[in-house]
Amino acid sequence: MDFERLGEWVFILGVVIAIISGLAYQAMDVTSAGYIMVVLVILGLIVGFLNIKDKEMTNFLIAVIALVAVGAANLNQIPLIGSYLGYMVLNIAAFVAPAALVIALKAVYNMASKKG
Repeated sequence: MDFERLGEWVFILGVVIAIISGLAYQAMDVTSAGYIMVVLVILGLIVGFLNIKDKEMTNFLIAVIALVAVGAANLNQIPLIGSYLGYMVLNIAAFVAPAALVIALKAVYNMASKKG
């Protein structure tokens, strides 16, 4: 299996874990939620290293900024489903933030290493 396919599957796995754990977040204890966050961070790092190519960096970082903005929208105030949406967005942000860190560092390195 090549790294590109592996990266795709890791991305899908991360999103599925983020959504399912967001739906079940209220039923989890603090320790379980912490372990899930660690798993999401590790999967996010893998996605950052394997999936995002140089030409996709800017679009990816803009998408991460949009996700963070959605997370700041206080979704918990929506009746019935707000807390579930809030936890899902929190988990998705925990998943993509490490990937964004990797991509941002790659972008800084690329800019710093160019001879001009």
